Amino acid sequence: MNSALISINPFDKVPKYKQIVQSVMRDIERGVLKKGDQLPSISELSIEYLLARDTVEKAYRELRAKGHIVSVQGKGYYVQSDSDKKIKILLIFNKLSSYKKIIYYSFLKALGDTAIVDLQVHHYSASRFQEIIEQNLGAYNYYVVMPHFTQDLDKADYLDTLKSIPKNELVLLDRDIPELTSNPLSIYQRFDKDIFEALESANDLLLKYSKIALVFPSDGNYPVEIVQGVRNFCINYHKKFEIKDSINDEILETKTAYIVVEENDLAELAKKVKQAGYTLGKEIGLISFNETTLKELLGITVVSTDFETMGRTAASLLLNKQRIKVKNPFYMIRRGSL
Repeated sequence: MNSALISINPFDKVPKYKQIVQSVMRDIERGVLKKGDQLPSISELSIEYLLARDTVEKAYRELRAKGHIVSVQGKGYYVQSDSDKKIKILLIFNKLSSYKKIIYYSFLKALGDTAIVDLQVHHYSASRFQEIIEQNLGAYNYYVVMPHFTQDLDKADYLDTLKSIPKNELVLLDRDIPELTSNPLSIYQRFDKDIFEALESANDLLLKYSKIALVFPSDGNYPVEIVQGVRNFCINYHKKFEIKDSINDEILETKTAYIVVEENDLAELAKKVKQAGYTLGKEIGLISFNETTLKELLGITVVSTDFETMGRTAASLLLNKQRIKVKNPFYMIRRGSL
């Protein structure tokens, strides 16, 4: 193997020994390196990249411990493991939830046995996301990212990290990032337009309500475009509009339709309606985000994206190497609570 095939970036924060490991593993996965191929000697790599011998030795020790290479006394280092021909995918969610599980299992099912998928969570943290990418860049064929971060975060804090991922390897899930000029594969929601159109489709049911109250926790890291969509609907259809951080201290007003994004607010609101002697769908309207079996059984009207389709579409486009943007289906399910 020519030492020039090993990729080391002196300005990268990833330790140089780790870059050697990632470079060799990537080339094995992609079939560039095959079983029996000889690697550069420790001296050759040290001279080529001005590295300490200890750095190269540490990389080769790790590769040998993982079973990727073998050392032959007096001859050098050789590739021990062939690529298993499976695509390696790193799936990075913003959080874990029942809805994310639907996407995850739909994604796995659509991929079948063609891929190996690892899952990590950045918890809305740009710094944690950066760590994940720096530690894994070069080790996977694709990086499937949900780019939801705290609302008060400067976009530059995560845009640079997204841009560090090769454009052919990045897949955006759930949200598009227009600032990325590389136009990666994206399966996204248009939160403002989606919620507006969903409410508009149920305008006949909303006629009996003069106000819409959106229960939108400020610490929930939900897309602010949801607020814009509900506000635009109220402006266009001449309804009062309020945003509430929580339902706990709410005194219910008749002729009000509540939209809740969190399950605990849904339960609390249903309890308050019952205690006040009101009936959902008459004096008080209720719309919940995201479908569940329980909401179906309770007759709760929901607005929801199709999580299963999102996972399935991402897998299909990725396997077919289609770098396009696809808007995921979003709909309202009309039930008795409205």
